[in-house]
Amino acid sequence: MERLAKITGHLRTGEFKEASLSPNETSWSTVGAKRPDDVVIVSALRTAIGKARKGSFKDTLPDTLLTAVLKATVDQTGLKPEVVDDIVVGNVQLGGSYAAGARMAMLVAGFPASVPVSAVNRQCSSGLQAVANVAASIKAGLIDVGIGAGVESMTQGGGVAPGTGNNAPPPFNFTAIMENDLARQCLTPMGVTSENVAERYGITRAQQDQMAFESHTKALAAQAHGYFKNEIVPVTTTVTDKEGNESEITVTKDDGPRKGTTMARLAKLRTVFKADGGTTTAGNASQVSDGAAAVLLMKRAKAQELGLNPIGCFRGYKVVGVRPDEMGIGPAAAIPPALAQCGLKIDDVDTYEINEAFASQAVYCVNKLGIDMKKVNPNGGAIALGHPLACTGARQVATLLHHLHRTNGKVGVVSMCIGTGMGMAAVIEAE
Repeated sequence: MERLAKITGHLRTGEFKEASLSPNETSWSTVGAKRPDDVVIVSALRTAIGKARKGSFKDTLPDTLLTAVLKATVDQTGLKPEVVDDIVVGNVQLGGSYAAGARMAMLVAGFPASVPVSAVNRQCSSGLQAVANVAASIKAGLIDVGIGAGVESMTQGGGVAPGTGNNAPPPFNFTAIMENDLARQCLTPMGVTSENVAERYGITRAQQDQMAFESHTKALAAQAHGYFKNEIVPVTTTVTDKEGNESEITVTKDDGPRKGTTMARLAKLRTVFKADGGTTTAGNASQVSDGAAAVLLMKRAKAQELGLNPIGCFRGYKVVGVRPDEMGIGPAAAIPPALAQCGLKIDDVDTYEINEAFASQAVYCVNKLGIDMKKVNPNGGAIALGHPLACTGARQVATLLHHLHRTNGKVGVVSMCIGTGMGMAAVIEAE
């Protein structure tokens, strides 16, 4: 009530923008404390990640992937589908952010027509933004239960599917855009932004290859130890070989991690986006991929009412803007305010899931913030696992929470850079 009175007073006097609130006042909830209105996570699941156009899901449609994780969410928790107040699905590359596909996928998964759904596109953070939108609605008291999900089939779009690479650009006022430096930067190819970060901040090819090597090494070790087993939903699908023969397979393992990855082999790969002096290669950049993930959130009091045990608590998030032509630095800009909102510092975090869109930007962000590399992507990142754009943020939540439980960790951060110049970070506490 005291905080409400303060905000109301600012609104009446027109001083709200100038008012400063302490970290405790701006935080959604306090790490380590449990309150009935906390936003808790009850389930976080994902499909395996397939290589686009040539992997396990090359013949699987995106609604099939989304249906699989949504159905598994209610099956594994025992939650009645009609209890869900809202579903938000992130998607980047398909028409209309795949809103119609998301609606049909949830219905096929067994949700009644009374459960609504919306689609969101904030580029590579879309999956995390879907989770955050649901969390915000719960915190605001608008809903009690929701699912934040993400799905991407890069096989089906984004210049990877046959014929999609030559599509006309959306209708822009290019005259106005080219006259505005920052707007013009939004047209910078992602690979070029990677080279910009490497050049401007002194990130070497060796540093990038080292991150790539470690990503594959950690991912392969995680697979060997079965660390992904509890977060991956098996998907039975049909795959067609080069001769046109169909066979049924059940996909339970990520396609991306490559055995035999060495620094020597990575060093032999040619640069892709800058011929002279470039450092970004196919080996130290994320893989184009297919996959889906879903996170079930609810008010703590509702979870208790339903007899469901939380596996985590969504403590807060921040989205910030950066220069579009160096969008990769986004996590370095987003993580500090996200932590400050929760009254935390860099060293208070046990595990960081920082998306490896490109090794250049991931290395920069880790170094800039002074994060212990042992805490970063302990089970590999997007360079090894793949980066199905809108799936990634929700996938990271699943990977983070299962890792924290396995290692008795407490606090984790999920973060990624965002095309056109943004960064996002969320703070999650394991329970």
